[in-house]
Amino acid sequence: MARLGRVGFLGVAVVFHLIYVYSIFDIYFVSPIVRGMRAYRVEDHEAPAKRLVLYVGDGLRADKAFQFFPDPSRPANESASQDVVPMAPFLRSRVLEHGTFGVSHTRVPTESRPGHVALIAGLYEDVAAVTTGWKLNPVNFDSVFNRSRHTWSWGSPDILPMFSTGAVPGRVEDATYGHEFEDFSKDATELDYWVFDRVKKLFKDAETDPELNNKLRQDKLVFFLHLLGLDTTGHAYRPYSQEYLRNIQIVDKGVQEITEVINNFYDDDETAFVFTADHGMSDWGSHGDGHPDNTRTPLIAWGSGVAKPQTVNQGKAPGHEDGFSSDWRFDHVQRHDVAQADVAALMAYLAGLEFPVNSVGELPLSFLDASDEEKAKALLVNAKEILEMYHVKEREKMATVLRYKPYSGFADAEHSVENRIASIEQLIRRREYQKAIDQSDELIQLGLAGLRYLQTYAWLFLRTLVTAGYLGWIAFAFTTAVDVHILDGKVDVQRTPGLIITSVSILVGLYSLLVFQASPVTYYAYALFPVLFWEEVFARRQALIQGKNKLFANFSKGEITKLAANVLGYLALLEVMVQSYYHREIYTILYLVATAWPLLYGTDFVKSNGLLCTTWALSCASMSIFTLLPANKVESSGLILLGGFLILLIGVLYIALEKSLLVQSSTSKEDLEAAEADYVSRLILGAQVGLVALAMLVTRSSVASLQAKTGLPLGTQILGWITLVTSLILPFAHALRPRNHYLHRLAIIFLAFGPVFIILTISYEGLFYFAIAITLVSWVRLEHRIHQRFGGSSADTTTTAAKTSPSTLGDSTHAASNGDASHANGLNKKLDITTPLAPALDAAQQREKAAHTGDYRSLTLSDARICLFFLFFLQSGFYSTGNIASVSSFSLDAVYRLIPVFDPFSQGALLVLKLLAPFALISANLGILTRRLKLRGGSLFAIVMGIGDYLTLRFFWEVRDEGSWLEIGESISMFIIASVLCIFVAGLEALSEVFVRGVEFDDEVVKGTNPSNGTLNGKPNGVVAASPTAAKKRKNK
Repeated sequence: MARLGRVGFLGVAVVFHLIYVYSIFDIYFVSPIVRGMRAYRVEDHEAPAKRLVLYVGDGLRADKAFQFFPDPSRPANESASQDVVPMAPFLRSRVLEHGTFGVSHTRVPTESRPGHVALIAGLYEDVAAVTTGWKLNPVNFDSVFNRSRHTWSWGSPDILPMFSTGAVPGRVEDATYGHEFEDFSKDATELDYWVFDRVKKLFKDAETDPELNNKLRQDKLVFFLHLLGLDTTGHAYRPYSQEYLRNIQIVDKGVQEITEVINNFYDDDETAFVFTADHGMSDWGSHGDGHPDNTRTPLIAWGSGVAKPQTVNQGKAPGHEDGFSSDWRFDHVQRHDVAQADVAALMAYLAGLEFPVNSVGELPLSFLDASDEEKAKALLVNAKEILEMYHVKEREKMATVLRYKPYSGFADAEHSVENRIASIEQLIRRREYQKAIDQSDELIQLGLAGLRYLQTYAWLFLRTLVTAGYLGWIAFAFTTAVDVHILDGKVDVQRTPGLIITSVSILVGLYSLLVFQASPVTYYAYALFPVLFWEEVFARRQALIQGKNKLFANFSKGEITKLAANVLGYLALLEVMVQSYYHREIYTILYLVATAWPLLYGTDFVKSNGLLCTTWALSCASMSIFTLLPANKVESSGLILLGGFLILLIGVLYIALEKSLLVQSSTSKEDLEAAEADYVSRLILGAQVGLVALAMLVTRSSVASLQAKTGLPLGTQILGWITLVTSLILPFAHALRPRNHYLHRLAIIFLAFGPVFIILTISYEGLFYFAIAITLVSWVRLEHRIHQRFGGSSADTTTTAAKTSPSTLGDSTHAASNGDASHANGLNKKLDITTPLAPALDAAQQREKAAHTGDYRSLTLSDARICLFFLFFLQSGFYSTGNIASVSSFSLDAVYRLIPVFDPFSQGALLVLKLLAPFALISANLGILTRRLKLRGGSLFAIVMGIGDYLTLRFFWEVRDEGSWLEIGESISMFIIASVLCIFVAGLEALSEVFVRGVEFDDEVVKGTNPSNGTLNGKPNGVVAASPTAAKKRKNK
């Protein structure tokens, strides 16, 4: 790779991380779908039922379905309203008297598409398939519906078409309502009423339609009722709300009515019924991750072929040992838990259908009203279906792998699949049914383990490639920083023939192996990046050596010891950041520790910067509060408006005090004004402040309407969109009359995203936005003061500047010029003990001068602190307002104020906008700090990207596909967040360049040294120093 420029480096960073973030899906979550399998069904006896009815209460939690609550349909003032009653009395009667029940355990992601695929097809799609469920993406594999003679389905347009479109033509009929019905601001029970009414109409029409009647009288029929109301209500009002509980009552009543309609129509007691859910719902109205509230769903089966409840007279029946069902009043009824994919096997058996060929579900024998012989034969067929997948996958693997090693469970002839099946069949012939059942169950477990073995066969190879890629990127990023930002690219690249031959040989060898194994195209990228990165690092090894010599020049032994301690401290901080993904409260401790950071530079420094240090301490203390607040927020209009008021207050105060903030103490306000620019700029700022106030009014109106369940008024929705979009576009109007002072630029950016943190928040997020803005500005100014005092003043680090006056934005001045040598020498002794994060002052100034080139200075070791602070702010930006590792921490309440109808991509885009808004502030502040410290643009970002991938690599090795689904889901989320964070950094680097282009500082304006040649308050840069009018006024004074 040739030496890349700034844009090229960022481009490589983005491409690399986008490709490598996908690696976990190639390694841990490969699609289980294979083709060419033979289908199996139980043929030795008649089907238990002629038809099957499947009810799916989308988003119904198991506990809410069975717990007792005050009747939500009664007025609150009735005396009996506080008496607790079951929400689903009809379903409860099925459990107690007519059928079998349990808890169906789903897998991550707990979303509608993967949930329905598991229920109806019996397989768990790879995690990436969750995105395909948000648009018409047919299920291109086998399902219970596809094995039926005919299926009728009613419900959501987001679920039904993917089964009907992918099935045998004409086999699956679907009836769906329009997308506009999925309105979160309205009563979602209408969705369920719609389904129940259409089912009743079907059977009503059959009374007068002979063709339909004959069709309904056939066997192997399936009726599917998708009931979306609970999911929509849960999102809008939470699953503990009266609305959600009332929706359960409506679903229960509807299920009772449909069951009666079907039984009356057929009157033959040969219908099997299954009621379950695709996923649960968290307490804050979301789902997606592996939290038990999302993975535990109810399962009730009754009717033809289903076993009656098994009860005990005393004590607890089996199945209740976990205590989860202790308040359901089912202790005397045995609970039979299953995996979600098992439901597909159960339905196929009950309706006499072939098992879906990709199904990994195990037939739950405890649900069957069958003899031991029938159970033994059915379970053997189930085992054959699963083993058929194993055989096909093994043949595929043998054809593409060098020196294939078979699965140990079937490795020898004695334990081969064929011998095991023959042994089970012999047991059945000898009527040893329980032994046959036990061996079939063992064979199923071996088959599933074999499938997993084949799926993880290439793990070691792929994980090695990915690890080498991440380590190579880290080394490449640091090498680039040293070569470009310390040595100015002056060291020649040493790309020898031997290095080229070695690199090409390794790449050709890897690609040859991948071609032989018919590997996916992404594998080639995983192999390419490590070779490219490490080849480049070795080619620039001389730069690393010279960079080390330059960085460590003039270091004493004492300083080496301090540096080693600093390195250990930095590594410890990175590890603490890793742990913060599990415990967000860690940021509370870190922010409290950060309040004392200025003390490390001595009491004299704190005294001379008293106001600034106090502001820093107070802002850090306020930031420490947010990670103690619950991540699962409930909508609070009071907190929303309080946050909006503080944002508004900052805007009003800035406009009122702008001239005092931006003026140099030695220059009059009139000198810094240009009347036209001043008027236009203040007018635009006033408009931005007005948009903040308008956002508060719009949000208050939207919240009131949505909470009153009157729907979102169209005018309010339109005004909300206008406010949001205008607030993001209006800042560009400042280009008409630019004012380039850095505080002015930060105020513009802060106000631009203010309405975002009002309209799209539900609780304390606006307060967080206010607090982090103050913290960031304090950080930038503190770093500049530290650099002035301990790392050399601006005069020390620029060739064109003379001794500059320090910034005097309301703070005391500093003794930082070259003339203050005595003060510096006096400080040196103090700093030797009290400043472990800063090198000795004399040596630091020598290194600072040695590092200087042109109008920029080179990176120094002390800049690592700035990079860590930036990474710290990025991480806390994620976790201060929620637990981003949990998908369920995203609340949709705020999104309904702009998009009340279900539209996942648009709603997701708004959530991402809200998520990224704080990072705009963070990137702008780092960009400003980079310029103020005379560093090249992008220099700090390069270091941050290298450091950040330490977290990525740590989480890559912690990704799990076994264990609890909470652990699996969190491990996936953490890796993706850490990976995407690095992509954010690349994007923020480009964004910061836009934000800080032409920005100027007080010392630059006075001396006229800024190469941007911009303007401050409408006047050309440097005009103050050259103004004869100003000079005359100062002389007269």
